[in-house]
Amino acid sequence: MTLRVIIICFILTGCIGNYKTGEQLYNSGDYEKAIAEFNKVLFVSITDLKSLHLRARSYEELGELKKAEADYRKILALDPEYAYAYTGIAKLAWDKGRFVEAENNLLKAAMLAPEDYDVLLFLSRAMIKNGRHKSAVEFLDLAIKLKPEEASPHYYKGIAQAHGGDGLGLIVSLNEYINLEPNNISAYYNRGFGLMTFGHYSWAIEDFDKVLELAPKHYDALARRAICMMKKNPRQACFDLETAAMNGNEFAKQHLGDCTAYN
Repeated sequence: MTLRVIIICFILTGCIGNYKTGEQLYNSGDYEKAIAEFNKVLFVSITDLKSLHLRARSYEELGELKKAEADYRKILALDPEYAYAYTGIAKLAWDKGRFVEAENNLLKAAMLAPEDYDVLLFLSRAMIKNGRHKSAVEFLDLAIKLKPEEASPHYYKGIAQAHGGDGLGLIVSLNEYINLEPNNISAYYNRGFGLMTFGHYSWAIEDFDKVLELAPKHYDALARRAICMMKKNPRQACFDLETAAMNGNEFAKQHLGDCTAYN
């Protein structure tokens, strides 16, 4: 393209884009216009990594995943140390259930951005999916050091510890999680579930009680509490199991037979 043609293009069609304008459009959720703006930027400067990155993110939001991946790979061809391109490819792999591929890309991102909390948390989740629970705990500890006020790493750490057979670790991590999220129903439910799994029935009952206090129609918590209290209070336990089963809870239905010994 000659200089004259380029100048005419600028005058007639406004070929010169502006990254800040594209960024504002992206942040406002107007992804199609954001892409159009980034296209203009990249028409002039094909190596603008920030524009390629946000164009890729815009494509993701619109579900145009092949175009998003193509942009991430363009970024890496230009700069193999652009950490967030690896993160973008990892997310695309995660959404397709390719968790090993996701983990491998997130490891590269973590090496390049070791102080990025979101990268460490995402990497840890991928490791849990891939059964690498000990490594997940190590990276979650790094995330906790970066943002000790955040609850999520404690939750995922508890999951990793539970899968790794660390019952005490599970309890400690979920205690920390609940300290940070004291009114989170799922926190109490998951801690109760973990305590139940490791045979700490009296503590599990306390957590399921809290769940039912906050959500009286949480029939899974009702059914699991019933199992925990079966030996000490079988009459109440069986009543609760029947109630949960009548309301469609599959766990309760599977355990109604436990009440035959008490009839």
